[in-house]
Amino acid sequence: MQRIGFLLKVKQEKIEEYKAHHAAVWPEMLDALSRHGWRNYSLFMRPDGLLFGYFETPDFDAAREGMSKEEVNARWQAFMAPFFEGLGTTHADEMLVELEEVFHLD
Repeated sequence: MQRIGFLLKVKQEKIEEYKAHHAAVWPEMLDALSRHGWRNYSLFMRPDGLLFGYFETPDFDAAREGMSKEEVNARWQAFMAPFFEGLGTTHADEMLVELEEVFHLD
C-alpha cells in the first residue's frame, strides 16, 4: 500500500466555502474514488488555507489514471479549481505531487 501526501493552497476568501463543499462531497465522486483505490483519504487545513492531503492506495499511478477517466472527476475538478491558488487552468488533481515520506510509525 502506498501512502500519498500532497500540498495545495486554498484561497483565503474561499476557505469556508471549500470546507462546506467537502462536508458534502458528491456521492458519485466518493464512489469513483473508492472504486479506483483511494483509501483512508483525509484533508487537513491550516487557518491560512494551506492544505495537506493524505490517502493510501495500492498503486498511485493506477489510482490517478482511473480517476482521470471519470466524468464526475472532471466536473468536480472544474468546480473546485477556482478555490486554489496558483493553479491557473490546471485542476488540483493534476497538481498532485507525491511528497517524500521521511518517517512512518505503525
